[in-house]
Amino acid sequence: MEKELRLMKGNEAVAEAAIRSGADAYFGYPITPQSEVIEYLMAQEPHKRTGMVVLQAESEVAAINMIYGAAACGKMAMTSSSSPGISLKQEGISYIAGAELPCLIMNCVRGGPGLGTIQPAQSDYFQSTKGGGHGDYRLVVLAPASVQEMYDFVEIGFDLAFKYRNPVMILADGIIGQMMEKVEIGPQKVRRTMEEVIKQCPWGTTGKPTTRERNIITSLDLVASRQEAFNLKLVKKYDEIKEKEVKYELINCDDAEYIIVAYGSSARLSMKAMDLLRAKGIKTGIVRPITLFPFPSKVLFDLADRVKGFLTVEMSTGQMVEDVRLAVQFKKPVEHYGRVGGVIPSPEEIVNALEQKIIGG
Repeated sequence: MEKELRLMKGNEAVAEAAIRSGADAYFGYPITPQSEVIEYLMAQEPHKRTGMVVLQAESEVAAINMIYGAAACGKMAMTSSSSPGISLKQEGISYIAGAELPCLIMNCVRGGPGLGTIQPAQSDYFQSTKGGGHGDYRLVVLAPASVQEMYDFVEIGFDLAFKYRNPVMILADGIIGQMMEKVEIGPQKVRRTMEEVIKQCPWGTTGKPTTRERNIITSLDLVASRQEAFNLKLVKKYDEIKEKEVKYELINCDDAEYIIVAYGSSARLSMKAMDLLRAKGIKTGIVRPITLFPFPSKVLFDLADRVKGFLTVEMSTGQMVEDVRLAVQFKKPVEHYGRVGGVIPSPEEIVNALEQKIIGG
């Protein structure tokens, strides 16, 4: 089947991708600026198209625990929310990671802290990449920079979640979630049969056949030595993810003397800034992390040997900049520029920031 071209919002693309990927369930709760996800799903009535369950829970806490239950059965389950809603889900996300269960979470970030504003921001980087909830756990975090990637990352996210039995987060923001672009829509995948679920997820709570012992899903172990061994097992898994799943984009880095590091919508803004800088004779390139965890530390470390400095552009007071500094290991200066509270930086502001903070500094 040929791909279909549509004009869609980023949030709508995520919802359609969930249906097309053969997802079993979506449990969520509306909150701006991602409410279109559940609104689109409700309007499409995917239970008639594929049998997919879509349910508005009574709260974000209820929604993430519904995900926990579905994931424990080996189902492809997804939720979405925006900053304060994701905060409410953190305990459940930690439980899911601690139970080694696959699921997909989309965060369409808004300004904070607290209720903040419904305008776009990127101030949930720490929460997403450093665990967020309690305990030593990590999420695989994908950062889309287009509506097409919002669509594509759903299937990629589910694949990674089941490959590593780990929650995966799509970290978007109000710009990417609300903007409209052309999207190539793939063919409809058939939802897995129960037999296929059991084969793919032998650990799932899918009923006890006579050929195996009961599967028990829990994140609780009161024996300290066993809990330590389990934590070390998770570390080994996260190290494998760091080794095998790093994704990034390099733009004009071959001859660059200065590097802008930006993800998501900030990367799009930085593209214009790069053009303006090059027009002034300042050779600038962009490193766009696509996975925020695992972070592309090695490529930045290597670039530090031949460039003069780095500028991170984030719609926050400076969060990813810490990972860039760790990656560069003090080889070259690393500075940050950002706007907060829902204010979007202009390309001209990024140009001025690089000239003043890196070149002038």
